Amino acid sequence: MAESGQDQTKYLKGPDQIIPSDVLKTWEPMGAVKLKMTKSGVDANPPISVPSLLRRAADKFPDVKALCVKRDGAWKSITYREYFAKVCTLAKAFIKLGLERFHGVCILGFNSPEWFISDLAAIFAGGFACGIYTTNSPEACEHCAISSRAQIFVVENQKQLDKVLEIRERLPDLKAIIQYIGKPTSAGVLSWDDVMALGEKEPEEQLDYRLSCIAANQCCTLIFTSGTTGPPKGVMLSHDNMTWTAHANSVNIDFALGKEVVISFLPLSHVAAQMSDMYMCMYSGVSVYFAQPDALKGSLAATMKEVRPTVLLSVPRVWEKIYEKLMEVGKSTKGMKKSVATWAKSIGSEICERRQKQDFGKPVLYPIANKILFKKIKKALGLDRCKIFISAAAPISNEILRYFHSINVPLTEIYGMSESCGPHTVGVETAFKIGSCGRTPPGFYTKLLDKDKDGNGEICMNGRHISMGYLHMEGETHEAIDDEGWLHTGDIGHLDLDNFLFITGRIKELIVTAGGENVAPVIIEETLKGELPCIGNCMLIGDRRKFLSALLTMKTDMDMDTGEPMGTLQPLALDWCKSVGSQAKTTRDILEGPDEKVMRAIQAGIDRTNSKAISNAQRIQKWQILPKDFSIPGGELGPTMKVKRSFVAEKYSDIIERLYDV
Repeated sequence: MAESGQDQTKYLKGPDQIIPSDVLKTWEPMGAVKLKMTKSGVDANPPISVPSLLRRAADKFPDVKALCVKRDGAWKSITYREYFAKVCTLAKAFIKLGLERFHGVCILGFNSPEWFISDLAAIFAGGFACGIYTTNSPEACEHCAISSRAQIFVVENQKQLDKVLEIRERLPDLKAIIQYIGKPTSAGVLSWDDVMALGEKEPEEQLDYRLSCIAANQCCTLIFTSGTTGPPKGVMLSHDNMTWTAHANSVNIDFALGKEVVISFLPLSHVAAQMSDMYMCMYSGVSVYFAQPDALKGSLAATMKEVRPTVLLSVPRVWEKIYEKLMEVGKSTKGMKKSVATWAKSIGSEICERRQKQDFGKPVLYPIANKILFKKIKKALGLDRCKIFISAAAPISNEILRYFHSINVPLTEIYGMSESCGPHTVGVETAFKIGSCGRTPPGFYTKLLDKDKDGNGEICMNGRHISMGYLHMEGETHEAIDDEGWLHTGDIGHLDLDNFLFITGRIKELIVTAGGENVAPVIIEETLKGELPCIGNCMLIGDRRKFLSALLTMKTDMDMDTGEPMGTLQPLALDWCKSVGSQAKTTRDILEGPDEKVMRAIQAGIDRTNSKAISNAQRIQKWQILPKDFSIPGGELGPTMKVKRSFVAEKYSDIIERLYDV
């Protein structure tokens, strides 16, 4: 068995070597783990390192466009052959700048070729790739840098550089800062071009030696958790974790080798984006186009029309935005056009119902519906070439899923977490059920612990995709991963008779009322949002309280420059207000007074939601509309648009306490 304290310098047959080990988890930077391999099936695939995965891509898809970015109004691209060469060049520069093995390279910026190249160069040089959310504060950046013993910081621009400069004196291991967009004006900060030039001059010997030291069962990447339940933890992912998962999911989702096109816009510090945009793309020779930095503020729509991706993975909020826009268009359609569109959507809904029953035949009139509606909508969205549509990272409402299926956009869900390299269960067009997160693919294993009478239990995962552990955190590693290698997710769910997984709650998010009843808030929140299309966000309150209450926000416009929510209602919210007899145009209009018509209508939606409750304890007794919608700048949402419950509870504690004043 090889442990972190042993001399591992005798292992020089990398980068695809395996260091002997009989442990399934570790928290040590140099730790090695036993791979969960079998004699047959996808589990038996020979392990390879990240450098070998990119080298294979360069050999197999040498002239395929790998990375494409729009700068100065024109698209610029590099091939997979050039991609590999640039990573090697930067890895040599990192070594020259002092990067040691098992030390971090922190990357702070929006998705770009430089981000990908920096991440992989850190791995080639034997270090840890450490993505940091662009929304992180200087203190949060410091935590990640200290945890990873970062020796190099790669930043996008002056805005991100300022965070690093603020904490530079508190980072004892830091040896270099590199800015990849714009010319640095701060002393000691290197430009991208200067660093690449440095790497070009370096001989190959040092890089070759570092590659020879790499083992597929050691850590290559750190994914820092969002920190919503405490300080971010550094999830240790091995070469085999990443490369095996990329292979298994590319095959399961059926990527066409050398032919797919994706848009990279979700935060690369999140494992879902890394797996889909970097690793699966390397495995399958996918062309990656980078969105503009303001993608989630509105520019993504234009990029989609220009790039026309063949695969679109996004978070629920993006799908909701597309849905809301299409609903606006639908409301302005009148007469015969509306009747025809309604008929066509009924054909789409029929196809959806058939697919869920494994009937893949299409109605006789499908070609007509496709010609008059489906094709036109997809073309208008830039999705006319898209064949894979996925929602991930947070729950999405069944209403929105059904709507997309009605226009023949077979949107499915994926479930996973940082500790599982992203995907664990996957919904695909040929195997999905509305409301489920799909099935567990071959080589991935699921079991439920402590099931209740309804079959709900804690979801546990196993397989070659399960993390090594948390860096420098022995207790937390043992808490999350048991001695048989099962990852205890803290999520609650059940498997139906066809082995589709349905998520019903999260242990840490469970509300335990003063009466001792467990309440899963997500289900109630999604039901309420379905009853009230005017609601942007909803968060249930009631832990150790006598009853449940809810904080609600109206759907409002967003400032495209800052991402801040504005007070003006979105068209869907405006239409809803009109439908209940209100002339309100802003949140202030509703709250000042307050607007009795809106209040009555919201209470009616609450009542409809309560009528579906399985017990009195699961009924919402009080509620309050907040003056602003949740947002990333406001702190209520994380980078993947998940609600940060503890933050919201603290931020609006005064309002919450008033709800419980007797």
